Amino acid sequence: MLADEVVDCHVLVIGSGGAGVRAAIEASQYGDTVLISKTIVGKGGCTTMAEGGYNAVLREQDSCEIHFDDTLRGGAYLNDPELVTILVKEAPLRMKDLITWGAVFDFTDNDEVAQRPFGGQKFPRTCYAGDRTGHEMMTTLVERLDSSDVNLLQEFTVIDLLRNGESIIGAMALDEKGNLVLLKADSTILATGGGTRVYDISTNSSSGTGDGFAIGYRSGAELIDMEMIQFHPTGAVFPYDARGRLVTEAVRGEGGILLNSTGERFMKNYDPERMELSTRDVVARAIATEILNGRGTLHEGVYLDVTHLPREQIESRLPVMLEQFLKFGVDIREIPMEVAPTAHHIMGGLRITPECRTTLPGLFACGEVAGGVHGANRLGGNALAETQVFGKRAGEHAGKSENRIKNVDKEQINKQQADLEAFLVGSESPARIRTQLQHAMWKGAGIFRNADDLSKTLEIINCLPLSSIRAESPRNLNECCIVRNMCLTASLICRSALIRKESRGAHVRVDVPQTYESRQSPFGHTYISQTREGIERKRGMP
Repeated sequence: MLADEVVDCHVLVIGSGGAGVRAAIEASQYGDTVLISKTIVGKGGCTTMAEGGYNAVLREQDSCEIHFDDTLRGGAYLNDPELVTILVKEAPLRMKDLITWGAVFDFTDNDEVAQRPFGGQKFPRTCYAGDRTGHEMMTTLVERLDSSDVNLLQEFTVIDLLRNGESIIGAMALDEKGNLVLLKADSTILATGGGTRVYDISTNSSSGTGDGFAIGYRSGAELIDMEMIQFHPTGAVFPYDARGRLVTEAVRGEGGILLNSTGERFMKNYDPERMELSTRDVVARAIATEILNGRGTLHEGVYLDVTHLPREQIESRLPVMLEQFLKFGVDIREIPMEVAPTAHHIMGGLRITPECRTTLPGLFACGEVAGGVHGANRLGGNALAETQVFGKRAGEHAGKSENRIKNVDKEQINKQQADLEAFLVGSESPARIRTQLQHAMWKGAGIFRNADDLSKTLEIINCLPLSSIRAESPRNLNECCIVRNMCLTASLICRSALIRKESRGAHVRVDVPQTYESRQSPFGHTYISQTREGIERKRGMP
């Protein structure tokens, strides 16, 4: 594409994970739809990597009310109840869509979709396809997308949104050669996924760099609860080449147990009722505490053991885990895995309505880039359901939006071009800046937090020489823009963490004394934008 090329459409979808593809499929029913992705559609993002499952109420013994209660309790009552109601009621419908479109989930002998137990849930409601559920979903969604009229732009990096006053009228992107492309749209959907690549150890793919949070903030959108970072309890720590790689919650759902270096099944000391199937925040803190107190392995982890399970169960229910560790010389049928918490999911994000509208006219958001659904801690299995429920909603409501006049602000374009030209004459390596950022975030904004460490981390981020990043050629301009986004997303996390002076779900402030439980917290969402930041207080609270 040429630098002066302009793409015009009715709906522009940014991101090609489960939420983005589902949104594009839905939006295409209402007008010309473009899906733009910095990766190959279906190959990047977290959905295709998700192994565990999809939560949906499918049995008479279960109910939407129970799923609702589990989700709010797991989210430390910070969730938006209206969004949770939508999630639990519509997840079964979107599961039906997937199966109708050809998704192959595991079934029981009674010809029902199989469901396994996941942490923090009273009922085994997590539907699965072995331990490759996300991959099966993405295969199905991409096949459906291919039969639609959606126009795909792959390996294009969106670097900012186009504004007309306060309204969003599309985006600016770089093609694979570094040319600037304008994309005008009546409605724009952010479905860019997560951003825990701002941490040194993360389960996210290389594309999980927080671009959507950053470009949404720069355009004036309001974000909520950006301090809420989920550290998945079980990321591999050995061998070194596997460090941070996700060990799915399905391992514990199938009966895997956690042991410290003394052989103690330590979860009895932290949640004796739910044990390994406690919520992710509780299990992650328990593992971190065992390691900090000297009861970790030589590789600074704990053991996750499935050797007591039948070999056939491991081979049929956990085939990806078995194959993954065999490649590293570890046979999980005979040897326990070594695991430790790893940065996994951002529960916060752009503030949305039930229709997935953000605080900016013309801009919608869905999936991990949107906040409010999961509160202070996400239940495993709710994320894949979220992609389908809110992906459909975003596509539908964006598609039904009226056509608008889309006058491009030339001053905005000129500023962006000047920034890109500056990258070509810069002096700082984006890789070096990224490494400094990741180390600082891992050290100062991890599981256990305090004001001093957060402030120091924020100071390090603010001192990174972003204005001097160098692109070796136009083809590397996207890398400079991505590192800039990573730094902005990291700063939003730290600023929000300083605002929330309490421990809640995944956010633990060890420097703040606290006598109340999360349900009695006087606080609601943190909020942050270019015009205001703070924390909501509940009605009747001082």
